[in-house]
Amino acid sequence: QVQLVESGGGLVQAGGSLRLSCAASGRTFSSWSMGWFRQAPGKERELVAAINWKNSRTNYPDSVKGRFTISRDNAKNTVYLQMNSLKPEDTAVYYCAADTTRATMGLSANEYDYWGQGTQVTVSS
Repeated sequence: QVQLVESGGGLVQAGGSLRLSCAASGRTFSSWSMGWFRQAPGKERELVAAINWKNSRTNYPDSVKGRFTISRDNAKNTVYLQMNSLKPEDTAVYYCAADTTRATMGLSANEYDYWGQGTQVTVSS
């Protein structure tokens, strides 16, 4: 079983930055996909970044491209989400997720097997 623990959320002003961390434990990583999703009230959970753990290839939607960067640290079994130029519409609960069966960096939340508890990101005007 894989455990995912997020940290780094908080309150930030528009234009500011936050760095989220997701520490994974319980299993050695292989050809997995790791993703960051967010969910705002009344909205569907959406992918904001994904990474192939093995080769570090990444995938981003247009809404965050150029502002968000996903990365990994093999030694720490940790994936990061660096968020720059934050906007109020980025306000959401952010979740770390792992797809342990594929390395396709899937866009759909139901493709991921494990989830962290979520961390709140609030961007003020």
